[in-house]
Amino acid sequence: MPLRLPLRRVLALTASVAMLTACSSGTSSPPTVAPSSAAPTSASAAALSAPDTTTGADPADPSATRVFAADNGDVTVPANPQRVVATGYAVPALIEADAALVGISTWPRGLALMTDEDLATYEGLTKIGGALAAETNYEAIASVQPDLIVIGVPTPVLAEIDVKRLEAVAPVVAIGPTVPEAWREISRRQADAAGRLESFDAGQSAYQAKADELTAKYSDALAGLNFGHVGAYGEMAAGTFQREFAGSWGTNIAQDIGVTYYGEVAEKGGGSSDVSEYPSIETLPQSFAEADAITYSVQPDGTPSEEVQYVLDSGLWQSLPAVQAGMVFPIAFTEAATFPSAMKTLDAIDQSLAPLLSR
Repeated sequence: MPLRLPLRRVLALTASVAMLTACSSGTSSPPTVAPSSAAPTSASAAALSAPDTTTGADPADPSATRVFAADNGDVTVPANPQRVVATGYAVPALIEADAALVGISTWPRGLALMTDEDLATYEGLTKIGGALAAETNYEAIASVQPDLIVIGVPTPVLAEIDVKRLEAVAPVVAIGPTVPEAWREISRRQADAAGRLESFDAGQSAYQAKADELTAKYSDALAGLNFGHVGAYGEMAAGTFQREFAGSWGTNIAQDIGVTYYGEVAEKGGGSSDVSEYPSIETLPQSFAEADAITYSVQPDGTPSEEVQYVLDSGLWQSLPAVQAGMVFPIAFTEAATFPSAMKTLDAIDQSLAPLLSR
């Protein structure tokens, strides 16, 4: 999940997830997601068709409102918002959905995933806070006179934001991440809140068409293969690596084209810790003993992070059956959390797995 976040890794099984949206280059921390009782979802039609929360209001009426079901309860919002502020994970989702944005928090971890057009939009928008929830600038938000504020952080992190203060400015809807693969539903709800489902659906359709194409392309090559995945957020100093399972950041998009990741975490702690764990480097042989193939996260330029390189340089890595068989595949852009950005991930997966077609 390549662009690095500024704070050290915070496991989702801890009580605090305050640094969910910390994101700038230089150090390594995973984009934590909050504990959730909901089971992980996939990119199936069911997971991507959350019910429309509109209550029958006429969006053509500038004064029309509707009730929206958000993480912070049922909120009355404009049926057709004209001045939207977005924070956290809502930033890329609403830029791509062409929402009527007037202000955003910074989102450095996603810049490499943006198109030139979306990056230009991002750079041109007023910044109303930093990447951390605690860096929310209330005066800056008030100054852009929003008619809707979409907060893209999980419920536990919401405690760091003075929602009552924001509600004095405009309706506030909190729509934050849960398990990593839930970006599909989360980004749809964020687009829905901003009145941009049509734009969202177009991006989803394009992604699904590409995923279906790659599924057909790799169907035979992937048949019967069990994959493991090395994530980008181990701790070299602690002698650990990140093992990601199905539904995690490094795996969920590859699953959409038929890659099968076997196994599960030893102990689920909610949120992202339901789908990834941080074992010691000495357990590499046991962790990947049953892997026919292994994928691993790399940065946008294709190079491994220090944490991943630590694994690749290990003598234990060289002893793995999948490594000895040449069945290891780097994947870039594993931080994607929207359908348009995940198109880059699909391209990266296609490029990496291409050698399987000639086996």
